[in-house]
Amino acid sequence: MEIKRRDFLKITAAAGAVAAVGLPKLNAFAAGHDAKAGEAPKGEWLPSTCQGCTAWCPVEFYVQEGRIVKVRGNQLSKANNGYCCPRGHLMIQQTYDPDRIKVPMKRTNPQKGKGIDPRFVPISWDEALDTIADKMIELRKTGHPEKLTYMRGRYSPTSTDLLYGTLPKIYGTGNYFSHSAICAEAEKMGPGYTQGFFGYRDYDMAKTKCLVAWGCDPLSSNRQVPNAINKLGDIFDRGTVIVVDPRLSSIAAKANEWLPIKPGEDGALASAIAHLLLTEGLWSREFVGDFKDGKNLFKAGATVDEAAFAEKQTHGIVKYWNIELKDKTPAWAAKKTLIPAEQIIKVARAMGKAGSSCAVWMGPGVAMTPRGTYASMAVYALNGILGSIETEGGVFQSSSAPGTKFPEIKDIFIDELAKKGSKGKKLDGRGAKDMPAIMGGFDSKKDKDGKVTESAKANVVTNAVADGILKDPAACQIFISTWSNFNFSATGAQRWDKAMAKVPFFVHMVTNASEMTQFADIVLPATFAPTEKLSVISNMANLHGHLSIQQQVAKPLWNVKAEETEVMWLLAEKLKARGFANLYDYYASFEDPETKQKPTNAAQFCEIAAKISSQKAWNGKEKLKGDKLSSWAEFKKKGIYNTETYAYKKNWGKFKTVTHKFEFYSETLKKTLTLFAAKHKTSIDDILKASGYEAQGELVFVPHYESPKRHGSEKEYPFTFIDHKSRLNREGRSANTVWYQEFKKVDVGDKSWDDVAKINPLDAKKLGIKDGDTIRLTSTTGSITCKARLWEGVRQGTVAKCYGQGHWAYGRVAAKEYGKTPLGGNNNELMPSDFDRLSGATARNGGFTGVKIEKA
Repeated sequence: MEIKRRDFLKITAAAGAVAAVGLPKLNAFAAGHDAKAGEAPKGEWLPSTCQGCTAWCPVEFYVQEGRIVKVRGNQLSKANNGYCCPRGHLMIQQTYDPDRIKVPMKRTNPQKGKGIDPRFVPISWDEALDTIADKMIELRKTGHPEKLTYMRGRYSPTSTDLLYGTLPKIYGTGNYFSHSAICAEAEKMGPGYTQGFFGYRDYDMAKTKCLVAWGCDPLSSNRQVPNAINKLGDIFDRGTVIVVDPRLSSIAAKANEWLPIKPGEDGALASAIAHLLLTEGLWSREFVGDFKDGKNLFKAGATVDEAAFAEKQTHGIVKYWNIELKDKTPAWAAKKTLIPAEQIIKVARAMGKAGSSCAVWMGPGVAMTPRGTYASMAVYALNGILGSIETEGGVFQSSSAPGTKFPEIKDIFIDELAKKGSKGKKLDGRGAKDMPAIMGGFDSKKDKDGKVTESAKANVVTNAVADGILKDPAACQIFISTWSNFNFSATGAQRWDKAMAKVPFFVHMVTNASEMTQFADIVLPATFAPTEKLSVISNMANLHGHLSIQQQVAKPLWNVKAEETEVMWLLAEKLKARGFANLYDYYASFEDPETKQKPTNAAQFCEIAAKISSQKAWNGKEKLKGDKLSSWAEFKKKGIYNTETYAYKKNWGKFKTVTHKFEFYSETLKKTLTLFAAKHKTSIDDILKASGYEAQGELVFVPHYESPKRHGSEKEYPFTFIDHKSRLNREGRSANTVWYQEFKKVDVGDKSWDDVAKINPLDAKKLGIKDGDTIRLTSTTGSITCKARLWEGVRQGTVAKCYGQGHWAYGRVAAKEYGKTPLGGNNNELMPSDFDRLSGATARNGGFTGVKIEKA
């Protein structure tokens, strides 16, 4: 019988492929194992931290005879209640992936481009680091250290400061960029410019009476999946679950109300709900306030006197009504959103009934659009109207954990060349007139004479780095990147292929040889962080902050090293040997909090860095209200420190806005834009126009509806493309595991070992397309092929496709033919590069991509 390649991979990946690369044998076949029948080898649970999404869950690995065999949530964790979501289990296969990079490699083919074989050959760590150090010293000798670019993908929130926060500053470049702006940054603009909190939120799901999942699926992604899975069932017992999503997601399939909104019309729906909450008197009197005479003057179409309303914890509710809401009726919104007015009214009343126990959980589907800032503000403002800010069952700022910063980088470590290089123009174009990127509001700095200087902040614009390189290739002579794959994970992916082909010297530190790796000159094998790297992770969920250990739970099988600690120490040694000792001297100044010893090698540096960043949690000197730990050894053994529960109404009266109140009329945004416009010697209206927004005048400062921007005419590209994430997607790094492919069907509407585009059956019938047909999707940017899946879980006029397939590299499972032929299509080759320019975030949602569908 002939065995097909795919079937062979399914059968043999766990055993045959493992044995082929010399991994520890599976227990069932282990030689010399004398256990009696039915007796399993003894094992132990060892704590570490998953980083498969931004939940960063504390977990435990069960290790038998030196091999990881099982994963679960850390039983002491208050963030995930000891649970692990589906994607967490893929860490075992990622750790033992036979396609991982095993040793450093160098390129022998000078030609670069998509599909071109780099002809990598193995080299030693010494040769690799010598080559990198030589290039870095050579660049410094030209007087242009700013021509070194560093970009981070996934990172440790503590040890990233040893690479991202140190190397550029001491070496002398301002060109260092995080991946964050291609993630979900624009959603931070909602709480940022209303509440003064530019961060991801937490939720009191144990007491929520009405959960509104808007533009996200908490059961599949968006920062605390295990907690959401654990708590969701009880919410149905207490009240209502409402989902706003153009696609029938996992949570929508379970919801009491699913609103399949027309993509990009979230601001319209939010404004209509706000309108009804006010006209029907369903706002929070405790949080917002009330009319002085107790009579509700919010009537459709009527302007209200601001003096008639006495606000409490908020600012500008009447201005918000007069400027934006008074005419935004459910009937108006129904025409925009294609949601019946009756359903909008029903949902708004359900939210109002739950009041301050209604949590509006906003995700990237709302905000990662070309005009997403205002949609984000409009949706988040509903929490303010309902008064569900830091209340039982409501929405919270994230809890912080008691971390310790690394020693200050003093001037003795920064020479004049580094100071000069750090001040250069950045490749991502942030702060330009048409790219404000004002995430974070404004800075106020006081000099030694007491003079205060204020300026608008400038946030990273990750996806514009490729444009910067293409515009001025000479500005990037050395490119270093870690745990990244921008050629696959960034919209307009083709631009990254062109840009990376122009970089003279590229160093990639990753676990697998991805699409981006194909352009590298030196490839360094990184540890798989959750199972092989020593670091400390800080995060929050379920009203608790935490510090959790990330550590080696099983001996690495290959010659891998931790990119932020080990590699940096070794590189610093190489640079010192070439006359540039500043980086080494800084690292060598670190001191062990317990022994007071300084590091003399990479292993010591790794441990000392982890101990410094976590010391407040275990040294016994701090008056902490959370867990009680007495030593570093106890922290490593338990793997976690949990903070006390977040206090209700903690920030009432002291929000970090200009007024210290929840701002429906954002004085904070007004001040930030005023500073930004002054810098460019123009008006705020001119800035908004140049950045592609519709608002002018006072409308700029309130949450409001902006019509969706779309690439491609509806005549030529009649379908609106919907990109969504898999329950098994580990930030684009799990497609080379057979479990990902086999269990792909857990994503509603998807199929195992395939890549499908979900089309409404009525649309498919008109196109003559049947289920399983090979189809081509074409946008203004490019074309991809995949299989058609006829499915009623998408509204007519749209086509939905899960992100994750379409790899032409990464490994033998992820790609149909490694280095040449993709398995399915990459969504990011279809979606054009565009931005929510006020935040700098990449657009990937909101109906901004039009496509046409044809049989292939």
